[in-house]
Amino acid sequence: MTVILASQSRIRRQMLEAAGVRFDVVVAHVDEEAAKASLRSEGLSPRDQADALAELKALSVSQRHTGYVIGADQMLALDAETLDKPKSTAEARTHLSRLRGRSHELISAAVVAHEGAVLWRHIETPRLRMRAFSDAFLDEYLTQAGDAALHSVGAYQLEGVGAQLFERVEGDYFSVLGLPLLPLLAFLRQHGLMPA
Repeated sequence: MTVILASQSRIRRQMLEAAGVRFDVVVAHVDEEAAKASLRSEGLSPRDQADALAELKALSVSQRHTGYVIGADQMLALDAETLDKPKSTAEARTHLSRLRGRSHELISAAVVAHEGAVLWRHIETPRLRMRAFSDAFLDEYLTQAGDAALHSVGAYQLEGVGAQLFERVEGDYFSVLGLPLLPLLAFLRQHGLMPA
């Protein structure tokens, strides 16, 4: 039985590979920006937005490919507002300036679909607090991070130099990286997709 990751995320691929999961990658061709705009216009919470986007990706690929399809999405909630991946270094600077000295939630949703139907879903909500770093540190961080700052919501990657931005992280580490890995592995074992 085939496991398919419906994501082009490098870190999600690395997490699954490191955990010993055998899988194929099939990118879900969905218009995420249009989907987000629609979900937000409906007044969905950031948690429900992440869940709906993960489901959309899983179902999109599941309708075209045989196998167990993993869809995933992540939302950064700062109070009631969501922040998306920055489109430029200037926007990354703005995001980090807003997050500095404050706590936010990083909602990580995963959905597994098979033959066009959702079989499983899981959401984790780690809470992170950024330290009150200086403008000079922010400049140095953005120089060190380079384009990597543009590849994740919040403009940071906790597994790298982005760890220096934080004073506290509460919750599942894998979910901070973008995938609630341990519950997903349990699902795969329960369904005979990995050795138990």
